[in-house]
Amino acid sequence: MNIVTSVFQSSVGKKFILAITGTLLFGFVIVHLLGNLQIFLGPEALNSYAALLKANPLLLWGARLGLLTLFLLHITTATSISLENWAARPTPYAVNIHPYTTVASRTMVISAGMVFAFVIYHLLQFTVGVTHPEIMRFQDAKGHLDVYRMVVAGFSHPLVAAFYILAMTLLYLHLRHGLASLFQTLGLKNKHYGGLIEGFAQVTALVILAGYCSIPIAVLLGFGR
Repeated sequence: MNIVTSVFQSSVGKKFILAITGTLLFGFVIVHLLGNLQIFLGPEALNSYAALLKANPLLLWGARLGLLTLFLLHITTATSISLENWAARPTPYAVNIHPYTTVASRTMVISAGMVFAFVIYHLLQFTVGVTHPEIMRFQDAKGHLDVYRMVVAGFSHPLVAAFYILAMTLLYLHLRHGLASLFQTLGLKNKHYGGLIEGFAQVTALVILAGYCSIPIAVLLGFGR
């Protein structure tokens, strides 16, 4: 217990918690994107994938609860580190000593919190059916939940699509800095590989942004209707 407590209380321990939870969340982002992109394969592909997931409710809800736990742990740890940094320097520097910091690096806690809020809304929309209960009644020819039609109906609302794109843009900013910071925490980022790692983080975050945003944009342009 003392070891666990010391890990959560030390700055180094918190950074490793941030790195571990961030890595697991990044893995989920990739897997979820690959699942979502099946919408471009047609209704049968996406609905069969969704039916496979729903056939294992314990595994599915365990994954959802685990995801929310990871999110909360990631955000609270990041907030704690930020508060410690601010406490160590209560008076702002007279001159900006970090002139090359990016918007992504300065808004990590904010972007994480807003993405978490989006995840809650996303669950309420497509899982619980609170925000758009009518789409939860859609069924395909096999009697499965018609997720394809649900997605098309959901993103047919411009405000919903815009909110989704905004959330994915915030996710892009978070990943852009977070992936590079992950390598730095693990001691892999140095002057020899720094530029390569920064480029990898930038390209990876952009690809993920494009992948997620392609779905609502396609629906708004008439796909699936």
